[in-house]
Amino acid sequence: MTEAERPPSVDALARSLADTGLPHPLLVEAARESIAAGRHHEAHGFALARRRRMLQPVVNATGVLLHTNLGRAPWPTEHAARYLNLEFDLTTGQRGSRQDAVGDLFAGLCGAEAAIVVNNCAAAVTLVLAALAEGRGVAVSRGELVEIGGGFRVPEVMERSGATLVEVGTTNRTRLADYAGTLGRDGAAVALALKVHQSNYRITGFTESVEVGELASLDVPVVADIGSGLLDAACPWLPGGPPEWLADEPAARQTLAAGADIVMFSGDKLLGGPQAGIIAGSADLVARCAAHPLARAFRPGGLVLSSLHDLALRYLERDGASVPFWAMATLPVDGLTERAERLGCGTPTALSSVVGGGTLPGVEIPSAGVVLDGDRTAALRSWSPDGPPVIARVHEGTTHLDLRTVHPDDDATVAAAVAATTAG
Repeated sequence: MTEAERPPSVDALARSLADTGLPHPLLVEAARESIAAGRHHEAHGFALARRRRMLQPVVNATGVLLHTNLGRAPWPTEHAARYLNLEFDLTTGQRGSRQDAVGDLFAGLCGAEAAIVVNNCAAAVTLVLAALAEGRGVAVSRGELVEIGGGFRVPEVMERSGATLVEVGTTNRTRLADYAGTLGRDGAAVALALKVHQSNYRITGFTESVEVGELASLDVPVVADIGSGLLDAACPWLPGGPPEWLADEPAARQTLAAGADIVMFSGDKLLGGPQAGIIAGSADLVARCAAHPLARAFRPGGLVLSSLHDLALRYLERDGASVPFWAMATLPVDGLTERAERLGCGTPTALSSVVGGGTLPGVEIPSAGVVLDGDRTAALRSWSPDGPPVIARVHEGTTHLDLRTVHPDDDATVAAAVAATTAG
């Protein structure tokens, strides 16, 4: 190997990559990878590839409001570097509960006696089943034995919780008599009736199901996994009331009012906050959940609780415009069309957004954006080493950029990315 062919030292090559903004140890990693591959002249590309594997802001132009791969509901995460009275009672000066402050707020929002917060809705379901039905049966309609993203299957979660699945009805038709008959055969073995939101699919046609109000007539507590996190079907935080696309979506307040003893729902879907799971309902059942050993394993940290605290206050103030999810979900189409025309790139087009995140499957929300010829998604993701990646979607051989999920402050970024990827 000649002197010209010999690669530089790892340290010298790493220092030459400083303009990528990565910490030096990661630049060393990229330098070593490029040298090992015999491509040290492409070390800059290795460094940029390493940076793309890191968490970073992106522009969501897919039109999917709750995009699971992009973190679902957008929510600000800035917090001052201050201590927090997380488990400290300011009145008594003694140790307190990390659940009380946020739990009380969400209990009020749901019309519940009590509420606690866990890591996510899957944890909420697991904890409720473990605390209230371990070693006993839980009656569930066969039409609600769902699997959602990430392999979360209701029967498997029930097994892990220690509860026993008692299937009732059929896939498409379940009646109250199916539940009652199960209780009648062995009432002592069945601890709960579980109602599960079908989340990301619908059964249509020759169907029948049992509503929470009917289940409340049974001699066992009724727990409902409503999943999506809609607090109140009336949407009092929106000046115009609930949008049409929310029709028939179960809400926590109404589910409890109908007779459910416990509801569980997500924090990062229609609630619009960070990933979390909320358990709300009767005080004695929520207390049993809070006292179970799994509650400590599933408890969230101070950052999540602080975020949920701020979110709850916005709902109590009926300030839906300050919740990013509701702000973008309720944007008028005319305004989106004007923004698409002002971009000055692509073809302004009427589009359809979706809620996503396993919520409201098949429901479309009128929207607008721009369409580009061909599949340009890869180029948009890497349009600039310094600019945020723009995530779009492909439909019938064209690239769609839906502005409903793009913050107005990012319109200039979208325009620049399109210009960079369509030049020439």
